[in-house]
Amino acid sequence: MSKEKKEEVLEEVSTGTDEALENENPGGGSSAEQESTDDSDEKVSLERHIEALNAEVADLKDQLLRKQADFENFRKRVIRDKEDSIKYANTNLLLDLVQIIDDFERAIKSSEESKDFAAFHAGIEMIEKQFVGTLERNWGLKRFESKGEEFDPEKHEAIAMAESDEHDVQTVLDDFQKGYMLHDRVLRHAKVRVSMPKAAGNSDHSGEAAEDTTKETH
Repeated sequence: MSKEKKEEVLEEVSTGTDEALENENPGGGSSAEQESTDDSDEKVSLERHIEALNAEVADLKDQLLRKQADFENFRKRVIRDKEDSIKYANTNLLLDLVQIIDDFERAIKSSEESKDFAAFHAGIEMIEKQFVGTLERNWGLKRFESKGEEFDPEKHEAIAMAESDEHDVQTVLDDFQKGYMLHDRVLRHAKVRVSMPKAAGNSDHSGEAAEDTTKETH
């Protein structure tokens, strides 16, 4: 075989080999390069996902801090409102009392000018009735009378006692200090003097003594 013929055969073999390789990898790139590209895309996707999660966490933290701040402000406001309610709870009562003080001042000034004791006394009585009426009407504070009533330890405090044959049960004879009810509850007990019925034995002995005295006289 001539030299020229050998060169032609070698060239055909080389060309066939290149075509075969090109058919196996049409894009011209290797499988390693393709895998590297896929890994790079996946890494970018993961990084973006992590960034989104970090942003979401930061937003949630900000919301939590805002909620905590709102709650703290609410708690302080509730405490302040409670303190104000306690501090100014008696505002309306004090307004009523101020009006009574005004009446006293007018009565005192009038008495200084007129020097009329009877008029001053009548004015004080009127103010006292007005005062008691205001407390009962606006605040449920009612003064109760005890004289002549049966003694009730729930309402009365006995500071003196006296035997009596006029009552069958313990009865209030004198009301030294008035008692007061606040709505349906005793606010202050009345201080009273109470009659004690004489024991039946004491009455019998007194009768026997009187009978003996009569016999001796005869």
